[in-house]
Amino acid sequence: PNFFGEAPAVQVSAGKVTVKVEPGMVSRVERVLADAGLRADLVQYDGNSVRARLPDTDTQLQARDALDKALNPDPADPSYIVALNLVSRSPAWMASVRALPMYLGLDLRGGVHFLMQVDVAAALDRRAETLAGDVRSLLRERGIRHAGVARDGQDLQVRFRDAATRDEALRVLDDQLADVQWSAQGGDAEPRIAGALRPEAARALQEQALKQNITTLQNRVNELGVAEPVIQQQGLDRVVVQLPGVQDTAKAKDIIGRTATLEIRLVDESAAAREAERGAAPVPFGSERFVERNGQPLIVKREVILTGENLTDAQPGFDSQTQEPTVNLTLDAAGARIFRDVTRANVGRRMAIILFEKGKGEVVTAPVIRTEIGGGRVQISGRMTVAEAGDQALLLRAGSLAAPMEIIE
Repeated sequence: PNFFGEAPAVQVSAGKVTVKVEPGMVSRVERVLADAGLRADLVQYDGNSVRARLPDTDTQLQARDALDKALNPDPADPSYIVALNLVSRSPAWMASVRALPMYLGLDLRGGVHFLMQVDVAAALDRRAETLAGDVRSLLRERGIRHAGVARDGQDLQVRFRDAATRDEALRVLDDQLADVQWSAQGGDAEPRIAGALRPEAARALQEQALKQNITTLQNRVNELGVAEPVIQQQGLDRVVVQLPGVQDTAKAKDIIGRTATLEIRLVDESAAAREAERGAAPVPFGSERFVERNGQPLIVKREVILTGENLTDAQPGFDSQTQEPTVNLTLDAAGARIFRDVTRANVGRRMAIILFEKGKGEVVTAPVIRTEIGGGRVQISGRMTVAEAGDQALLLRAGSLAAPMEIIE
């Protein structure tokens, strides 16, 4: 099969987790190319994308522009990724008997090479911010009054009005947040507790961030349809990405830079919010306008109850009563505690589960809270196919980068 060489192609894949490329996209691609006066040698669906094989690179570039314009009417919010690629020219009968070409590396085939730097300090900053919230929640639960929790870089400072309260809080923090080295400071005049992440916990966080970023990159590169990609750690905080055969560097950067994060917020159910949903009034202060999957606007409180940081797992499944596809989330201890308290205090109100991608949020579902939900298990359902549930679980499980990365080479 390698004897036949490769031909220029255009590949159409999903640009959002809420968009799915179906087999029907083949006829749509053919129609767009025909309207543009272009002819493809072959257009085929490969499971999660559509590839159009073209006779030459000039036609390839024209096809890319035509498809991008037709499939993404709003360039600022593209639903599909239209990328340049290469496909084998070998006859279809060879593929049908599994006679596939041997994939060549960058040295023989060309492609894209990235060296990416992981911002470990940002991961430590994010962890410190999470710990500050955990300290506030923990002390509030135990009825221990404090005079403020503040961050000092990646360290924490908890102030108290008297030494006895400080000492009581120190025992609780030592017991419940063992990853942090806590120490009493300030004497009786300015009693406070200082906290710093233990060195072994910081190293574990760095290793975990790097591993999660590599897993996330692998998931995203799969969307490009690249055969034999190389994604591996280099040193303590760098990742090498090699994508043989990929021509479109800009699109490769776009996919590698994707993020998908989850936020859970309460719906604003005030009369002013209902007016804003109809477009008859401005959005109330402290709230924000989103769109549900059915296209209807929804006004949601700005205050974030939980984020994807509190997720430990996300798996596709089915509702036991309706048999609809679902995404089943498992929360960490802090997330489970917060979710239990919020659902207990807001029975009868709606709660929005929002998926953010490329800075834009979409309400996946906004169910009514029927009862207190404990145990740290949350089920998302509503207008999802089985494939969409699987995709959303994948992106939520390893869809967001644990630490920011930048391309340095």
